Amino acid sequence: MKPKLAPDLFIDSLLDIPLEKLAHRKIKGMIFDLDNTVTEWNNPEIRDDIIQWFKKLQATGITACLLSNNKGPRVMEAAKKLGIPYVAKATKPRRRAFRLAIDLLQTTPEETVVVGDQIFTDILGGNRMGLYTILVSPLSKREFIGTRCVRCIEWIALKKIRKER
Repeated sequence: MKPKLAPDLFIDSLLDIPLEKLAHRKIKGMIFDLDNTVTEWNNPEIRDDIIQWFKKLQATGITACLLSNNKGPRVMEAAKKLGIPYVAKATKPRRRAFRLAIDLLQTTPEETVVVGDQIFTDILGGNRMGLYTILVSPLSKREFIGTRCVRCIEWIALKKIRKER
């Protein structure tokens, strides 16, 4: 059994997600963290290459949803720019928010991927739901102070996970 903090795939950026591989796995929906995954922490702008990638994703027939612990207005604005649904104030890694996102996507856990930059929220929550999990490198070193503290523990856990692979 896979450890609850171990992602199925490590990549640098969501732009590196192997869409062909996911299509082969019969993936129909993807859940994305917002801060430091889709855009930099607390930044209302989304880079054009990210917006274009989401358009490419939709063209493949895979639906997407934002799932963020952030407040509603910020998440809603980002989702609007990407043309996708969202769940705000998610309290990840709790299962409830992931279930809501899966319902919005109209997929099953086996057909759904979660993509995020943190193992204690995105990856743990996705693994608890039986989702395929993808860990991306954070877009920026700038982040919420609580997240910076957790990164120290995350670094130790990731070192152990990588060593075991």
